Amino acid sequence: MLPFQPMSLRCRRDPFDHADWIFELKYDGFRALCIIQPGRAQLISRNGNPFASYSDLAASIAADLNGSGKTILDGEIVCVDKRGRPQFKNLLFRRGDPCFYAFDALMIDEKDLRRERLIDRKQELRRLLSRVPATSPLKYADHVDGLGSGLFQRVCKMDLEGIVAKHKAAPYIDSREETTWVKIVNPNYSQREGREELFERDRHKEPVAGWHTCAIACAETEAS
Repeated sequence: MLPFQPMSLRCRRDPFDHADWIFELKYDGFRALCIIQPGRAQLISRNGNPFASYSDLAASIAADLNGSGKTILDGEIVCVDKRGRPQFKNLLFRRGDPCFYAFDALMIDEKDLRRERLIDRKQELRRLLSRVPATSPLKYADHVDGLGSGLFQRVCKMDLEGIVAKHKAAPYIDSREETTWVKIVNPNYSQREGREELFERDRHKEPVAGWHTCAIACAETEAS
């Protein structure tokens, strides 16, 4: 079991605006915790399984972000196209170069941040990632403040998966019942079509080690 559990998401149908909330893009990929220690890094699924097939990505992150102690980031392994749109099939079948979009920091250089406000954790995360080169596969997942409805309209127009609403003053908790993260999915998202059939047809090929035990949960019901 992981000493840190990824924060869960609740579902909501309609977007909203609120000054106490921030809103992020919902990336279509594999949810992961990135555990970084001096000289090495590892990407771990929400079920505690290493993403062994993304060891090169982890190695690049370790090389680009050298700290003095353990750092744990929450984010999404994603493959994006030339327009910056996540392409899930490319990720699943190892077409293109994966990257890791970090949207939260549980620990930085041995300092546990989980009891801090989300907006403060995001500030620490942004400061941390300012140290990595622009070409790094480790990316900062930005947000908009208070305006979820407008962001959701843009996401639907661009055929992206959806948005995630997060209370800006909340701590990082692993209780599903107390979570303050809410996903709002685009009902017309084109890449969702045939997703279950894709998983069923290719279940035994296992393009990513351990994907059959966690991919549906990561990409469909619990991702980002």
